[in-house]
Parts: sequence; C-alpha cells; structure tokens
Amino acid sequence: MNSAEVPETVGIIAGNGIYPETFISAARKAGVARLVVSAFTDETEPHVSALVDEIAWLRVGQLGKMIKHFKAHDVKHAVMVGQIAPKNLFDLRPDLRLLKMLSKVKERNAETLFGAIASELEKDGITLMPATTFLDDLLPDVGPVCGPALSERQEEDAAYGFRIAKEVSRLDIGQTVVVKKGTVLAVEAFEGTNEALKRGGALGKGEAMMVKVSKPNQDFRFDVPVVGPSTIETAAEAGVNAIIVEAKSTLLLGKEEVVRLCDEKGVSIVARAE
Repeated sequence: MNSAEVPETVGIIAGNGIYPETFISAARKAGVARLVVSAFTDETEPHVSALVDEIAWLRVGQLGKMIKHFKAHDVKHAVMVGQIAPKNLFDLRPDLRLLKMLSKVKERNAETLFGAIASELEKDGITLMPATTFLDDLLPDVGPVCGPALSERQEEDAAYGFRIAKEVSRLDIGQTVVVKKGTVLAVEAFEGTNEALKRGGALGKGEAMMVKVSKPNQDFRFDVPVVGPSTIETAAEAGVNAIIVEAKSTLLLGKEEVVRLCDEKGVSIVARAE
C-alpha cells in the first residue's frame, strides 16, 4: 500500500497477544492519523488503550456495538488482528446483529464466520483490509530464518510435514501439524497451535517438528498464520526443535525476541514454498 492509499482513519478489531500493538506501530509508521479500536474484555492487552486515539471495550459477540463504535468515529477501513481464545468463543453471548448473522451461516469455521463478519461491516460501509496490511516486512522469504541449520532428516520431515499440513488446511481442519521421522504426531484443530504443539511434542520426545501453512486461497483479511515468542517458548517446552512456516504467508511477530529465543533454546525456523 503506497502513501497515497493509506487511510486517514483505521479501525482495529483487536484480539489477544502482541499482534494488535505490532499493527498499531506499523500503521503509525505508514502514516495513519487516527486509530479506532474495538477491544475485548479478557482478551485485548489493557495497555493498547494508551497507544490509540479511540477505544471501546466489548464482550466477544457484541457485533452491533462494534459497528456502531466504528461508525461514530467515521471508520471506513478496518483490520482484524489478534486471536480470540477458543474458550471465549464457546462462551459467546451474541447480540441481536450477531444472532441474525449466525442464523445465515451454515458451516461455522474461521473462514465462514469471519467472512460473514466482513460482510456485515461492508453493509455499513466499512472495508475489512488484509491482516497483513503495513506488515510486509514481517513475512519471511524462502530460506532459514533463525536458529540452527536443519539436518538432512529434518529437511525430509519439513517437505513431508508441509505436504500434510497443506492437505489438512485444504480440509479446513487446521493449519499446523507436528511430525517426526515421517510420522504425523499431532494435527491442529479448534484448540489452536500451542495445544497441538504440546500434544505432538510429548510424543516426539525432543525430536518433533512443527509445520504451519496457509490455506489454499487463504483470505488474508483474517486467520493469518502467526509465529511469535510464545510459539517458540511453547515449542521448546514441548520438545519441538524446528518450526517450518510458509514463506510470505506467515507473520513473524516480535522478531527480535523470536531470534533470541531460537538461539537460546536451539529452535530452528525455516520458511518454505510449495
């Protein structure tokens, strides 16, 4: 996005982790004048409020209130950054607008649900931008990213795991698998990457590899694959010593800390392409 295309005001639908503050910093550098945030109680980091111009604290499920907040501050472009914990999605208390939206969604997965939310925003003149907007420099190219070089056996597992992860993601089950010596130890589903890491790592006994990819025809407005410091810490604790990501399709958040942790804990990160 060139400087002429940068919106004056951007709305942020902020989930948990460091993703929201990473986006805020990048948006400011890109020249966004006003940042208007819809934050979620027990999800969004409280200190985000000091980094933006306007903020409303919502419960997960208050779609109508979120749209009203954005419209009150003349938001025409918005971005969805950060996850919502699965336990909060199960404890959803939808408002009337979300209930109406859900009644029209036949299959309830990340793509259909977030796609429906994007459609609701569009009805009120709010365009949902890619979640990678302003963050191109955090999408690693093909090759080693940090940590030790892969062994020949690990290179074989990386190719195998990448192929399996692509197929699993095509079926919309998850985007991460954990493998060891040509065997799938764990497949990510609704529980999220960290839980899959723990399960696979326990079976791998210190020699497991995590592979994370994008879906075929990934909608980068939401559900972008992300690796950050907490991923490295969880991997190391679980006995996963290598992480393979898809080049130019996976965000590397908190890069300096990720590099430090990889060097300290002996975890490799390598970016691959199909």
